[in-house]
Amino acid sequence: MFTIDLVLKFSPIPVSVQRKEEADAKALYQQIVQALPQTPPQLIQLTCEKQPDKQVAVLSDQISAVVVSEKSAAMAGRSTGFFVSGE
Repeated sequence: MFTIDLVLKFSPIPVSVQRKEEADAKALYQQIVQALPQTPPQLIQLTCEKQPDKQVAVLSDQISAVVVSEKSAAMAGRSTGFFVSGE
């Protein structure tokens, strides 16, 4: 499972969605990166393959970073990305 984290301006918690396949995660990453410099900002709508009912919409000008990481069994119970507290 691959996690795509969007770090948003003025928000300490990333927005995350997941993809089962690495190719799908990389394609979504490229789609988001291509939307970042667009003027006017684009509305990016995302769904999660792990939780199909999870949907999020974000304006491209509010994204400050995009992180793709592989979620493995060794990482169970740990947060992905840059925001880890209590460790």
